[in-house]
Amino acid sequence: MKNAGFDGVELHGAHGYLLDQFMKDQVNDRTDKYGGTLENRCRFPLEVVEAVVNEIGADRVGIRLSPFAAYMESGDSNPEALGLYMAESLNKFGIAYCHMVEPRMKLLGEKFETPHSLLPMRKAFKGTFMVAGGYTREDGNNAIANNYADLVAYGRWFLANPDLPKRFELDAPLNKYNRETFYLSDPIRGYVDYPFLESSTSVSN
Repeated sequence: MKNAGFDGVELHGAHGYLLDQFMKDQVNDRTDKYGGTLENRCRFPLEVVEAVVNEIGADRVGIRLSPFAAYMESGDSNPEALGLYMAESLNKFGIAYCHMVEPRMKLLGEKFETPHSLLPMRKAFKGTFMVAGGYTREDGNNAIANNYADLVAYGRWFLANPDLPKRFELDAPLNKYNRETFYLSDPIRGYVDYPFLESSTSVSN
């Protein structure tokens, strides 16, 4: 990573990938020290964080978590406790940030009403706290203004709007993203073919 000139690493502990599978009790059926209790299920992800921190420094490490999501059957019976435990446990490493996915984004592309909130995790984590999941410009501004988060990440809107910061600054119309082109193997279609503001004729938001 350092030799390649990157500034840091975000560990992917979300969306049903390996670290997430260890944390979630609906998919982790291990009977050793990496399964069973919440502490055991979070052991391996925290060991990975520690190993990467020791290699490149805490200020170059972040992690993405989705305690409320159930991607690839990786759900948990008590996501609030899971998210809170991870937020508290990460403090000892002093990493650059913790990046959590909103509970309203339970499945890929699905946004629904939920009484759950990331606020307890935000309060527990002592470093920079980033949120993601279905945010609009207004939602993001409100999250920052209300101290719900330090940073807001945008995925689909950034994919469809290569100049998203400028559009947000001007409160300009956004290109509508085409979900059918998500995750295609084509290196062009759906990735770098959305127009910039100067050439855009889109009025969708």
